[in-house]
Amino acid sequence: MPDSTEMSESSIFICESSQIEEGGRGVRFPLTAAGEDAIGFVVRFEQEVRGYLNRCAHVPMELDWNQGEFFEASGLYLMCATHGALYEPDTGKCAGGPCRGGSLKQIKVIEKEQKIFWQPDDFFRPVIA
Repeated sequence: MPDSTEMSESSIFICESSQIEEGGRGVRFPLTAAGEDAIGFVVRFEQEVRGYLNRCAHVPMELDWNQGEFFEASGLYLMCATHGALYEPDTGKCAGGPCRGGSLKQIKVIEKEQKIFWQPDDFFRPVIA
C-alpha cells in the first residue's frame, strides 16, 4: 500500500513520479523475491502509486505485453499478456480470467518529493550484485 510518510534508510529509488501516468505505462525494477531474482513494477491508479511483483497468480510469468505495459485497453485493470488474467490495480486481486481467487504480490511503495521508492521486507530484498 502506498504511504508517503514512511521513508527509511532502506528505501530504494525506482523512478521520478513523472515517469508514470494514471492508467498508463508502468516502470519495472529488479529485486529479489523469496531469494530469487525477479522484477517488480509500479503503476499509478486513482492518483496512487501501486507496486507489485511482476508475476501472474495463474502461471508464474511476467504480466506486461511490452516492457512497462500492464493495463488493458480501458486502463481499469492490470492484465496478464499470456492468459488474459485481470487484476484490480488498487488491490492486486483477481478480477477475472484464469487467476480465480489469486492476487498479485504487493510491494510497499512510497512516493515522496516527486520520487518513487520501494521498501524491502522479509519477502522482497534488493538484488545483490
